[in-house]
Amino acid sequence: MNPYYQFLLPRLLDWSMSDEPFSHYRSDLLSQVTGDTLEIGFGTGLNLSYYPADLKALTAINANPGMNALAERRIRASEIVVDHQVLNGESLPIADNRFDSVVSTWTLCSIAKVEQALQEVHRVLKPGGRFFFVEHGLSRDRKTQVWQHRLTPIQKAIADGCHFDRDIRQLVENQFSQATIDEFQPKDLPAVLGCFYQGIAIKARD
Repeated sequence: MNPYYQFLLPRLLDWSMSDEPFSHYRSDLLSQVTGDTLEIGFGTGLNLSYYPADLKALTAINANPGMNALAERRIRASEIVVDHQVLNGESLPIADNRFDSVVSTWTLCSIAKVEQALQEVHRVLKPGGRFFFVEHGLSRDRKTQVWQHRLTPIQKAIADGCHFDRDIRQLVENQFSQATIDEFQPKDLPAVLGCFYQGIAIKARD
């Protein structure tokens, strides 16, 4: 693996994603998570301290093994039992209808085959299970969109595949018939980072 992606980028992401406003959105979203839970894009484990105290077990996957050293420190300090695996979210060796909850925070922007990953999220959820997410993506402002499209190739190269210009609402609604999604522009972040999408999508019951 490229040393930049293995050593430097994990530490840059850990530093940049650990402060406000990210911690506020993590706290708000993850306080609602229940049951047997899968987190895709676990990264350096920043979400661990925001899960409810009664969440006893978490399956956590991440595709970049360079994140592991930082993640393992947080796992050791947590009371949650974490099954931490290096896996790609596009193809999960997990049975159908397994989880009550699936979590993704600022991850869908970076998965190469994001539609396939969302199909996997839907597949491993139990009927009635919930997909919790907060992501950044395509702005509703046309002028900002122009810059998002221009800068995404650069962003992909320096941020391990991250896209500025994915329409997260459309991607989620293509897979889930029932979804509540809030869109907003964080005041303290550059507009090119785009609209934030925070929501819960529910897998239909048979």
